[in-house]
Amino acid sequence: MENLFALDVLSRIAHVATAIVLVGGTVFMRFVLMPAAKELPEAEHDQLRQRLLARWKRVVHGGIALLLLSGLFNYMQQIPKHKGDGLYHALLGTKMLLALVVFFIASALVGRSAAFEKMRQSRANWMGVIVLLSALIVGISGFVKVRVPKPKLAVPTEPRQVEKLPAATSS
Repeated sequence: MENLFALDVLSRIAHVATAIVLVGGTVFMRFVLMPAAKELPEAEHDQLRQRLLARWKRVVHGGIALLLLSGLFNYMQQIPKHKGDGLYHALLGTKMLLALVVFFIASALVGRSAAFEKMRQSRANWMGVIVLLSALIVGISGFVKVRVPKPKLAVPTEPRQVEKLPAATSS
């Protein structure tokens, strides 16, 4: 297990750094770029959106792939440390489900499928949902990282030997 330490650290850094880039980029676009771009003439605004989405799509898709790979590796490394810790696994399961929802929304917003055109028309609202869900994910992650699980009761590995006391003799 010691020989995986460098990989553990690298995977954790990749996971956190990728999340920072994706969430930070979404916050920037939703609360800074989109309001500023509304002031542009319609033709320039559309051109900016097309150029931006072409680049952002690669970041989103690559980031999702990296988060899935590093997240799975990180989780597999933690399973033995949290065996029997139901709260840990419940919270991590919730975090994973929320992350999949975020991945779906982000993919729909950068995609071209006609099925999700209505979502793209209200892009600002959906980006707000991504930011909110991402904040929940970060909160869950922070909690499980610092939470101290209840100590497990020691389970004897061998049956205890009961010593028999000598029988009392009556005189």
